[in-house]
Amino acid sequence: QVQLVESGGGLVQPGGSLRLSCAASGSVNGIIRMGWYRQPPGKQRELVAARTNSGTTHDAVAVRGRFTISRDNAKNTVYLQMNSLKPEDTAAYYCAVYKQNFWSRPWDGTNYNIWGQGTQVTVSS
Repeated sequence: QVQLVESGGGLVQPGGSLRLSCAASGSVNGIIRMGWYRQPPGKQRELVAARTNSGTTHDAVAVRGRFTISRDNAKNTVYLQMNSLKPEDTAAYYCAVYKQNFWSRPWDGTNYNIWGQGTQVTVSS
């Protein structure tokens, strides 16, 4: 089984920066994608950014130009550098992984199958 450990959340003023980290451990073979979702209070989770093993990335329009996803494949760790933070970025941020195994469905663009516990990011003056 894969475990995801997230860190880096906290309280920051508008315009500030935070760096989130998500380290995968355990049975990491077969991990194809690692990414970040966020869930603002009272709203559904939304994709922030994702990255494949080969380096392909995609991100949400709302964070484009401000957030950068990176990945250290050797450490099985994905990062989210968040700059120019806005109050609307306030959310619980979740690391997500898609791992291919005997039971997994083929990748369809949304079916991440391993999730972290979440780390809170609050942007407020």
